[in-house]
Amino acid sequence: MKVISYNLRKHRAAGELTHLVERYGADALCLQEADTTDIPDEIAGLRLADSTQRNRLGLAVYYRENTYRAVDVRALALKKSLHDRVLKPAEERLLGVRLHDIDENHDIIVASFHAAPLTALNSLRRHQIRTALAELQQLGEGVPAIMVGDYNYPVFKERLGQHVRDQGYELNLSDSRTYTRYRFFRGHYDFATSVGFEIDRVRTLPQGLSDHLPILVTARPATGVRRTVEVADIESGAA
Repeated sequence: MKVISYNLRKHRAAGELTHLVERYGADALCLQEADTTDIPDEIAGLRLADSTQRNRLGLAVYYRENTYRAVDVRALALKKSLHDRVLKPAEERLLGVRLHDIDENHDIIVASFHAAPLTALNSLRRHQIRTALAELQQLGEGVPAIMVGDYNYPVFKERLGQHVRDQGYELNLSDSRTYTRYRFFRGHYDFATSVGFEIDRVRTLPQGLSDHLPILVTARPATGVRRTVEVADIESGAA
């Protein structure tokens, strides 16, 4: 599957979404900093699964309607930074959706994530990431999961990668930097973390109106995972 993640920079890049989905054949679209009162129910064949409701600028997840069926959704508020407490830009920083692959008859989890801004400590962002990854398992233990978004983690990524691996996930950076607004903070900000997926490529797409560049993640359920999930569903009485 192909997943696009895009921080819209206060909704400024919203007009680019149809082109991105059509140009790159996205199966899922994960947004950050979207005005959730001003997003459509459908974008180029992708259906809105859900969006956060308590954020001034929120998250949204879209999925390809003729390939997947939305099974469950979970939005979550994470530990707040001082920036969050004072300015309240984001109450909910995780939006996860469990999808059923109609043709392959197995489930996957796709999530949009937005970590606290650079004014917060890396330790807080690690706490948010750790909590978010643990919460995704509440959508389906053992179900392949991929979480994409703005991690706001430009330095010491090796340490973050180790923390993610300690939880059983893999951290994947894109092939070039994804943030360009400030000279001294340019770098990789937008990542993909996954479990039960084989990540073929994470590609940085051309820049639009946002200070973040969108990323395109090409992934597939890991060999053996699909059958394991199907057998577990059968044993538990699921269809």
